[in-house]
Amino acid sequence: MPEAVVIGLGKSGIAAARLLKQEGWEVELSDRSTSPNLLEQQQELANEQIPVKLGHTPDLEREILPKLIVVSPGVPWDIPVLVKARELGIETIGEMELAWRHLQNIPWVAITGTNGKTTTTALTAAIFQAAGFNAPACGNIGLAACEVALKGTESQTKNRLDWIVGELSSYQIESSVTLSPRIGIWTTFTPDHLARHKTLENYYNIKAKVLNNSQLQIFNGDDVYLNKVGLSHWPDAYWTSVKGADFLIGEKGFYIENGWVIEKLSPTSTPQQIVEVSALRMVGEHNQQNLLMSVAAARLAGIDIEAISHAVREFPGVPHRLEHICTWEGIDFINDSKATNYDAAEVGLASVNSPAILIAGGEAKAGDDTGWLNKIQAKAAAVLLIGNAAPAFAQRLEEVGYTNFEIVETMAKAVPKSAELAKQHQASVVLLSPACASFDQYPNFEARGEDFRQLCLNWVAKTS
Repeated sequence: MPEAVVIGLGKSGIAAARLLKQEGWEVELSDRSTSPNLLEQQQELANEQIPVKLGHTPDLEREILPKLIVVSPGVPWDIPVLVKARELGIETIGEMELAWRHLQNIPWVAITGTNGKTTTTALTAAIFQAAGFNAPACGNIGLAACEVALKGTESQTKNRLDWIVGELSSYQIESSVTLSPRIGIWTTFTPDHLARHKTLENYYNIKAKVLNNSQLQIFNGDDVYLNKVGLSHWPDAYWTSVKGADFLIGEKGFYIENGWVIEKLSPTSTPQQIVEVSALRMVGEHNQQNLLMSVAAARLAGIDIEAISHAVREFPGVPHRLEHICTWEGIDFINDSKATNYDAAEVGLASVNSPAILIAGGEAKAGDDTGWLNKIQAKAAAVLLIGNAAPAFAQRLEEVGYTNFEIVETMAKAVPKSAELAKQHQASVVLLSPACASFDQYPNFEARGEDFRQLCLNWVAKTS
């Protein structure tokens, strides 16, 4: 049995195995699945003397047990082999924790939340980089955290890291033991991943762990749940509000007034203008919230106003999150494939002009669909349903009295049909905002968004 076992052959697991190997550990990777892609990676890693066992779960019934098990973010923390490992006293950690142990001498900005993480992470990294910092974005976005650790150890002084900007899912926090960021950001909190975390309280406590461990804390004060727990849970935090100073929780934070992001760093400090909200190209109030949190992190890190302003003006937005693909005969095609739950999809619809033609569906998640259905009734001229969730979504739409929907099953059918319906209803927008995971038809939400992009561009080319 090797000294260290990494479970899960994704990007994070491979990076963790390489990092351990570089440190001198005898390491083995294992994954319950097998596929042509995984077989290719198995061969590549074999050339690096990292054995990979596919279609395999580590056997802990043997006399010689591993000293360490590292878990990829996609692997549930409570599967039998991990429960058994912890019972046997085998150190069991997540890939993010392993990266932290190599990078803890560098200050981190850790960003978590149900929605808004990716945009806030990308914008925060862009601001830090505009200020001249070597501050890679990693975790759920960009590089795996262990890839950053690998690069950091390889380059040593040549390309020294100044900050780490990490997007952390609840899965990554759950399996981290000592992760303690300089700055922690909590973007939003709504029910998600309950199939894995069981209760809302568990999910909240996992998120809260990383904020409790952060030296400085930033919260979205406009989020209903976070606003409710407020100062009683987080008395020293910096709060944000797009609604102005009167809505700020506590006496310090960042808010929007007269079209400007305003900073108030202490109860006695004079409010200061930082950047005009109109500098950000991205639409929607939720993106103004993301802007506030990113600016807050930058100011708490000592970044000057000029660098912030420059970065915000240049920021292009995030792929698959309200991403403008093309305009065809006055109709905008917008890719919001990253909207994998009801709340994110509701925000997507709220952010575009109406009437809109909505493409939704995929692999449904548990959650409250009330707000999303209300937004469909208010803003969608028609809804095209794809994937496994289509029949259930059709039933829900009928129950609330919305009848202008059609089950089209696939993206390939949805795109041309959406263009036709947009013409018919004089809709200015076709919006892919699925409110679902992608795993029924695609390996991930990125692949779903890319399919939509390609189909839209093909449609334009064919009909222009």
